[in-house]
Amino acid sequence: MKAIIPVAGIGSRLKPHTQTQPKSLIPVAGKPILGHIMDHLVAAGIDEFVFIIGYLGDKIEQFLTENYADVKLSFVMQTVGKGIGHAIWLAKNEINVEEPVFIVLGDTIFEADLKEVFASENSRLGVKKVEDPRLFGVAEVEADGRIKKLIEKPKIPHSNLALVGLYYIKETAELMQCLEYNIQNDIRNNNEFHLTDALECMIQKGVKMETFPVSTWFDCGKKDIILQTNKTLLKRREIGNYKKFTDHGNIIVPPVYIADSAQIENSIIGPDVSVGADAIISQSIVKNSIIGQGASLKHAIIENSLIGSDASLSGAVHSLNIGDSAEINL
Repeated sequence: MKAIIPVAGIGSRLKPHTQTQPKSLIPVAGKPILGHIMDHLVAAGIDEFVFIIGYLGDKIEQFLTENYADVKLSFVMQTVGKGIGHAIWLAKNEINVEEPVFIVLGDTIFEADLKEVFASENSRLGVKKVEDPRLFGVAEVEADGRIKKLIEKPKIPHSNLALVGLYYIKETAELMQCLEYNIQNDIRNNNEFHLTDALECMIQKGVKMETFPVSTWFDCGKKDIILQTNKTLLKRREIGNYKKFTDHGNIIVPPVYIADSAQIENSIIGPDVSVGADAIISQSIVKNSIIGQGASLKHAIIENSLIGSDASLSGAVHSLNIGDSAEINL
C-alpha cells in the first residue's frame, strides 16, 4: 500500500515563514511537521510514498531523501493550485488502482491506530468532533457507522464530525474515476477540486465507507496552532538532552527541546520552547516559542513567538512572528 501526501500548498496563512520554506517543513517539537507524519506512517508499516509537491518542492524532496532513504519515494509536481482533489488525481500514474491507498494531508499531525484501520474491510475516513463544522469537510453517519454523506464546509451542518485529512481508500480505481469525472466536468467548490466531493461521488455509487476516531489532531496552518502543537507534543514526551544547557548561567524550565548544536548562555528557556540546530541565544528570556535553526537572539524577551531560520533579533519584545533571515534590532 502506498501513502499519498499532498504538500504543494503555499501556506499563505503562515507568511512570512512560507515565503522561504514549505509549511510542512516548519519545525515543531524538534522535527518538521512532515517528519512527525512520516515517522507515524513508517511505524505503521508503510514503505512507499507519493508526494505532490509545488512551490519550494525541492526543499521537501531534499529533506525526505536525506532522512527517509529506507523507503520508496516518488514526487509529482502540481504547478497550479487547484485543490487537494486535483493533487491526488495527479498521482494517478504513480499508484496501482487495484491496491488500497492512504491519503494524508501534509500539514496534519495526528495520533491514531493506523494498523487497526489498515486491517478494515471497508474504506475509512479519520474524523474528530469539532465545535464549528462549517470550517471543515463533514461526515454524516448512519447508526451502524456507515457514512451516508460527505459535505465540504456546509453552511448548515448536520454533523460535527470533521474530516481531519486521513483517508484509507480500498476502492482506489473508483476514487480516481470520480476525480477524473469532476475534473473533466469542471465540478469545483470555491474554485477548487475537493477530495471530499470525489469521496461523496464514491458513496453515491455505492462504495461503503466508515469513519475511524483520531485521538489527536493538529491542523498546522496557523501560528497559534503550531505553537499549541509544539506545547502539547513537548508535554507528552521527554525530547532531547536539554540538561547540558543548565550550565553557562542558564535556567531551563521544561518541557523544552534544544538541539545539541545550539548555543545558549545567561538565558531563561521555557517552558514550551523548541530551539533549532545552531541557534544562538544570549541574555534572553524565551517562553512558549519556536526558534528556528541558525537563529540568533540577544537581549530578547519573547513569548508566543515563531522565529524563522537564520533570523536575528536583538532587543526586548513580547511576541513575534518573523520569517527566515529577518534581522530586527530594537
